[in-house]
Amino acid sequence: MIGRLPLLLVFVLAWAGSALAVPAFELGRTGLEPRDLAVVINEDDPISVKSGEYYAQRRGIPSENLVRVRFPYKDEVLSRGDFQRLKSEVDRLTPSHVQAYALAWTTPYRVDCMSITAAFTFGFDPAYCSRSKCGTTKASPYFNSPSRAPHQDLAMRPSMMLAGQTYQDVKALIDRGISADFTYPRGTGYLVNTKDKNRSVRSVYFDEIVRVLGDAIKLERVDADAIRSKRDVMFYFTGAVSVPGLSSLQFLPGAIADHLTSTGGALTSSKQMSVLRWLEAGATGSYGTAVEPCNHLAKFPHPGVVMARYAEGATLLEAYWKSVAWPGEGVFVGEPLARPFAPRVVQSTEGHADLAVFSPEWKNLPLQGANSAIGPYRPVELYPIHPGFNDVRLKFPQSGAFYRMIP
Repeated sequence: MIGRLPLLLVFVLAWAGSALAVPAFELGRTGLEPRDLAVVINEDDPISVKSGEYYAQRRGIPSENLVRVRFPYKDEVLSRGDFQRLKSEVDRLTPSHVQAYALAWTTPYRVDCMSITAAFTFGFDPAYCSRSKCGTTKASPYFNSPSRAPHQDLAMRPSMMLAGQTYQDVKALIDRGISADFTYPRGTGYLVNTKDKNRSVRSVYFDEIVRVLGDAIKLERVDADAIRSKRDVMFYFTGAVSVPGLSSLQFLPGAIADHLTSTGGALTSSKQMSVLRWLEAGATGSYGTAVEPCNHLAKFPHPGVVMARYAEGATLLEAYWKSVAWPGEGVFVGEPLARPFAPRVVQSTEGHADLAVFSPEWKNLPLQGANSAIGPYRPVELYPIHPGFNDVRLKFPQSGAFYRMIP
C-alpha cells in the first residue's frame, strides 16, 4: 500500500535590492539537481571517459563533481580488495555536498556478491548479499523514503550506471533522459502478467496499483507473454527470461522498463536477457539482478512505488532506488537525472505565477507568505490539485512580499 506522497516544487524568482518591486517566490524542490550528482569516470576505459564527459557537459554538472579514477574495466566482476581501494579513492575525491553517483561504464557491474551500484551506494557490506541460496539480505533505508538528500539524511549515495554496448548507445540514453524533462508524458504503464508464474510474482501488486494510481497514469494490466506494437510505452513491468517484441514498441522519453528474472543485471554475460536490451529499445531506465536473487519481491522494483515517486517529480535515480527494498544484488541502469514529471513555472508576472504540476494523488498545495525572506511565513491560500497533470495559477496578493509553496 502506497502512503501519502509529499510533493515539493522548485523555483526561485530572482530579486535585487532590499525593496522588492515584485513578489519573490520559492518552491521546494522535488528531486536531485546536477550539483547533487557526481560522475565517476574510469580513465582507463575510453568509452567511460567519453560518456562521462558528455553527460557532465549536457547536464551542466560542475567540473568538481567529475571523479576521475583508474581501475581494471574489462572484467565483469571487481574483486572486493580492488573495489575497496577504488571506493576509498572515490570517497576522497567526492565533494561533500554530493548526494548520488552516476557510474560511467558498463563493466564491471558487480563486486564479489554485490552489484556495483549497491557497493558504491552502501560500501561493500556482505549483509547486502544472500548468506545462502535464495536468502534474504539487509534492507535499504532509502526504500520509499521521503528523503531528497540521501547522503545528508541517510549517509548513502545511491548510484546508477550510464551503461551501453557502445558510446553511441550511452549517448542516445543520455539524450533521451534530458529530452524527457518537464514533458508530463501521457503514455501508458503496462503491467504484464506472463505465464511464467515464478517470474510474474509482482502481479500480486497490479490490481492495487491500478486502483491507487489509475487516475493519474493510464495503466493497463495485461495477461500475456508480452505487449507488441504499442507506441505510447511509459512504463513496462513484466516477468520473463527474455521479452519478445521490443523492436515493435515505441518508448517515450523517460520511460522505465524491467523484467523480473535472475540475471538481467549481468549486463554483458547473462544467458538471460540483459537489461541493456530495454535501453537499446528506447527505455531510459532499467533494473536487473547480477547475483542469483530467487524471486523475492523485495529484491525487485515495486512498480507502484517507482511510478508514484516518479509522478511526484523525483528523478529516475531516486524513483527507482526508492522502489527496491533489498537492492544489494541489483544493478540500476539509466539516465539518473531524467525528470519528466517535475513541476515548473511556466510564466510569472507581478501578481501571479503559472505552474505546471503533475501529481499521483488528490492534494492541496499551500501557498505561504511573509514580509521578510526569513519569515515568519503564514498561510495565504490552498490550491487543490487532482491526479495527473495540472495547470495552477498562484495569485500573490501583495507586491514586495515573499511567497513559498511547501506542502
